[in-house]
Amino acid sequence: MHFLLTLCLWAVAAAAIGAAPDTKRSDPLLVRAVIDGDTIDVALYGRVRLLGIDAPEVGRGFDTSAPFGREARDRLSQLVLRRWVRLEQDDRLRASGASAGQAPALDSYNRRLAYVLTETGEFVNATLVREGLARVSARVPLARLAELKRAEAEAQAFRRGMWGAAPQIPMPRYTRRSSPGRRTAGLSSAKSKTCQRFRSSTQPIVRSASGTSFTTDSTTGRSGSSCSSSRPGR
Repeated sequence: MHFLLTLCLWAVAAAAIGAAPDTKRSDPLLVRAVIDGDTIDVALYGRVRLLGIDAPEVGRGFDTSAPFGREARDRLSQLVLRRWVRLEQDDRLRASGASAGQAPALDSYNRRLAYVLTETGEFVNATLVREGLARVSARVPLARLAELKRAEAEAQAFRRGMWGAAPQIPMPRYTRRSSPGRRTAGLSSAKSKTCQRFRSSTQPIVRSASGTSFTTDSTTGRSGSSCSSSRPGR
C-alpha cells in the first residue's frame, strides 16, 4: 500500500513538473484520427488544432497538396495516431483576448487550441517545427512560444523540410531559345570547320609546276572540296 501511494505521488509530481507555466494539462486522451499536419481528432473533445504552429495544407479531392503537406500529416500520424496524449491549454491565449469568454480556447473553425504531448512527454508541436514540417504561426505571446521559436531556428539552421534548398530545375517556358538566324549561322560554322578538318586529313596537297598548291580528291583525283551538303534532296 505504501508503495502504491508513493508511486501515485511520483506520477502527480512528474505531471506537474512537465507542464509549462500558465498552462493546464488534460487527462490522457486517445487520438482517433489525424486530419492533417496540425489537426487531430481525440476522444471526448473532437478536433484539436495544434496551438502556435501551421503545417502545409493537404489537398482534398482534386486539389494538389502543398509541399510537405502529406509528410507533415504522416509524421503526425506516427507520433500520435491511436495513442494516448495529453492536451495543454494555454491560459495566456485567453488572457490576450484571442478567445475571450470561451473555455477552452477555440479557433474560427470551432476546433480546440492546445499543445499536444505524448505519453513520454514529447512536445508534438515543437517536434513538427523542429523537423521542418510546420512553422511558428503564433500572434500572441504564448507560454511555449520561446520553445517553438528555438525549434524553428534549429530547422532553419539545418535546412530541414520546408527550409531546405529547392533544386534549381529550369521550367521549359523559361528556357531561352535561339533565333533561326543564329541557329543557321552556327550550323554553317560547324560545317565549315568539319570540311577544313576533312581536307587536312584526307586530301593531299599537290604542287603544280608553277608552284601553285591545290588539293585533290583521294579517290577520284579531281580537285576541289569533297564535303557534300547535308541538306536533304527534294
